[in-house]
Amino acid sequence: MTIRPDYAALFAASPYPYLLIDTGFILIGANPAYLRATGRTADDLVGKHIFEAFPTNPDDPASTNLDEVRVSIEQAIATRQPHTSALLRYAIPVETPEGPGFEERYWSAIHSPVFDDSGAVIYVAQNAIDVTDLYRFDHATRKYYLKQDANAVPDVTQVSRPQMHEAMTRILNAERSALQVLFDQAPGFIAVMTGKDHVFEMANQALYRLVGQREIVGKPARDALPELAGQGYKELLDEACRTGEPVVLRERRITLQRAPGAALEDRYVDLLFQPILGPDGRVTGIFAQGSDVTGAYRANRALSEKVQQLEAIRSSQAFQLQLADRIRQLDDPDQVMEAACELLGRKLGVTRVLYSEVDDARGTLFIRRDWNVAGSASLAGQTKTLDDFGPDMIADLRAGRAVANSDVTRDPRTAGHVAAYDKIGVRADLLLPLVRSSRLRVVLTIHNATARAWREDEVQLAQDMAERTWSAVEAAQAQSALRTERDQSQYIFDGMAEGFAVLDRDWTILRMNAEGLRLTQHTANQVIGRNHWDVFPHISGTNTETVYRRVMATGKTEIVEIAHPLPDGGSAWSEIRTHRSLDGGIAFFFRDITERRLAQEQLKTADRRKDEFLAMLAHELRNPLAPIGAAAQLLRMGRLDEARVRHTSQIIGRQVDHMTHLINDLLDVSRVTRGLVTLDSAAQDVQQVVMEAVEQVTPLIQARRHQLALHLPPQATGVIGDKKRLVQVFTNILANAAKYTDEGGSISLRAEVDGAHVRIEVTDNGIGMAPELAAHVFELFAQAERSSDRSAGGLGLGLALVKSLVELHKGTVACHSDGPGQGSTFSVCLPRLAAQEHPPAPAAGEHALQPGPHGLRILIVDDNADAAAMLAMLLEASGHQVAVEHDARKGLARAQADQPDACLLDIGLPDMDGNELARRMRALPETAGTLLIAVTGYGQEADRQRTAAAGFDHHLVKPLDPKQLFAILGTV
Repeated sequence: MTIRPDYAALFAASPYPYLLIDTGFILIGANPAYLRATGRTADDLVGKHIFEAFPTNPDDPASTNLDEVRVSIEQAIATRQPHTSALLRYAIPVETPEGPGFEERYWSAIHSPVFDDSGAVIYVAQNAIDVTDLYRFDHATRKYYLKQDANAVPDVTQVSRPQMHEAMTRILNAERSALQVLFDQAPGFIAVMTGKDHVFEMANQALYRLVGQREIVGKPARDALPELAGQGYKELLDEACRTGEPVVLRERRITLQRAPGAALEDRYVDLLFQPILGPDGRVTGIFAQGSDVTGAYRANRALSEKVQQLEAIRSSQAFQLQLADRIRQLDDPDQVMEAACELLGRKLGVTRVLYSEVDDARGTLFIRRDWNVAGSASLAGQTKTLDDFGPDMIADLRAGRAVANSDVTRDPRTAGHVAAYDKIGVRADLLLPLVRSSRLRVVLTIHNATARAWREDEVQLAQDMAERTWSAVEAAQAQSALRTERDQSQYIFDGMAEGFAVLDRDWTILRMNAEGLRLTQHTANQVIGRNHWDVFPHISGTNTETVYRRVMATGKTEIVEIAHPLPDGGSAWSEIRTHRSLDGGIAFFFRDITERRLAQEQLKTADRRKDEFLAMLAHELRNPLAPIGAAAQLLRMGRLDEARVRHTSQIIGRQVDHMTHLINDLLDVSRVTRGLVTLDSAAQDVQQVVMEAVEQVTPLIQARRHQLALHLPPQATGVIGDKKRLVQVFTNILANAAKYTDEGGSISLRAEVDGAHVRIEVTDNGIGMAPELAAHVFELFAQAERSSDRSAGGLGLGLALVKSLVELHKGTVACHSDGPGQGSTFSVCLPRLAAQEHPPAPAAGEHALQPGPHGLRILIVDDNADAAAMLAMLLEASGHQVAVEHDARKGLARAQADQPDACLLDIGLPDMDGNELARRMRALPETAGTLLIAVTGYGQEADRQRTAAAGFDHHLVKPLDPKQLFAILGTV
């Protein structure tokens, strides 16, 4: 007999807890295992809404996770698939001796849909396993953690080991799925390789996208990606395995076959090979992680190329602007050619530039005008045979192709005709043809006496110049013809590269050439025979109309530039040269100068930046002058004791040294224009830096009767930096505070250690700042509103310079003000020097001068009386006998008579320069062996070579370094 299974009995007997929930969330059944697990009875549950039977804990609503249970049930019904909540915190109601309460429980639950015969979901079966003995919930992090003693879960009747295993499997699967999702969704590619063959164990989707959707897991790298052979990657993997050190690659090219049968493709990657170490410390595999940076790499390359192109365009535009300004007022075609050839020749630094006119019928070319570098023969007025220079080259020219010969002896087109090139001293040439009406008419030729590789930008520059110049030549020819006869050559009219139009006295347009129609975007039917003001109404009432009427009235040629709209909605700039015609009307030539106007704007911008740069130079040089001026004033008073004089001279020496270093830095123009500043970094004591800054700004503070309070740490506090630049920072901030604080104000400077940093704050009770100014105070030229008593507010460079210098020292600078009239605080934060790296204290008397060991007889020749007197005083104070002359010839006579031990000669003498004076002294027997020292403001290497050739023993640059001078004199 067939026994039909009793599912109700199976439901009741199952050790796994089950709860049945209809699609309206009403509980319709629970087996004994579920009732035991929850401590409830069937009467407590059946017929009730699930969240009524298992309500929220009002004291801890988060402990019941109603929303997660609801979503899981809804997912099971909607997807018709089981839905798992691998680990769920859900407290259940219980009866306690103190009354009803809630007991903390953790469950692993799965909701499975149950279908009727028609396939509709009729209820959901919940299988919830109590895992409270395995897990705990951390309320601070809101995460679940496995209990430390989870391996020793007690055997209790309501929880079986199989159920625990089932619950743990669910939880681990959920965690593994989450980790796999993170692994696969990582934006960079990731792979794990093991063994000496680097077998792929894992790879995420990003790696598959990079290498193509091919099977790589389980394969050695050489088999999975065979195209990598010879690209160095295997060697890098071997190196990481051998050394145990990570290998980091940046923008490394990798060539891949990203699809079966596809061509190899270059990609660029940032890549890390991180060795994986086993328990014994040996490398067991490689963790590879990286990013495909091909887009960024190519964008950077494209940007770099674009910058180069823009620089070439800028240079070309500047040249074209110079060319246009040079030839625009020239009426003679030959003068136009001469000017253009000279400009191009000097621009390219070549031997010769010439224009030649081609006579195809005779096979000759006639050189009308040329420009030659000094020492090179002119070819102007000569006629040359085309075939002498190679028929292949001439064929290229006739086809309108530029010919660039880097070496005529090696180019196959010209190698057989070297004699013709040798005769005119040419080793390399560049030829640009101008073809009109399919005929080679003109060739612009550039000669170089040595082999030269012509760059593409040079070819383009020459091509543009050839076109522009010949257009100007044609225009000059047309204008000349117009002044001598009314009827113009149709050939010239149609061949001109500029627009041309003729108007009668009634402003009717009689003629306009094809180029003119193109430039104005009109047809002949729209223009010819119509009134000019109807065709071009935008010119009416403008300065251009005034010029037209004035030319018609006076007959004097005028040029005007005008911006005008175009029919297509765009706009353009045109240059119009207007002449009066023989019948009293006007004729004008016009051309598009939009590109030139853009070039002019760019040059204006460059000029503005130059002015900004010069202002910054002046700003950097002013600050040291204040203490020098104050020291000079003290010395002029003449009532100082020896200690004060020594201190004053030390101040002057430091500030002169500071200015000297600044000037030397500023002479390196290429560094500054490229935004490069080199710091002379060393350990510095913040207190010394601050005191030198205070020294520079004290005259300004005293002049405005401010009170300056300093709060410096008692111990030495060190930073790494460039001393003169740091002094510059605090001098600018203090000077700013002094200038923008009313007279008699208060300024405080406080320095304190803040962890790994040193913070220096300058606070004043001055005019303060509005929030909008405070936000931009460190930008170039930003400054407060000036009033009559703050007219010396500067150019607004100081604080911008402060910010740049502080950031170069890896520090930060900030500004705060509560508003106008509330004062300001500027704070500078610099990385602190480690305690064991104290900055060296300055040695006592480090600025003292060390004279030579014995007195010498010294002659000074300098036309600057003050400079000579001061140098003489310095040498006499050091025990030397000094004679001074201000004239070279008197100095020569004095030297011959006195026979000094050493002569200090200025180079820039008016009647005879110092180099010539040195040569004459060396020629005299009395001074042939005298020590000669050049003292000059010229310090370039070429200057030093000239003084050495003249017979000088030493070359010193003004202002003199006394220590260096005394060291030289000490050798005598």
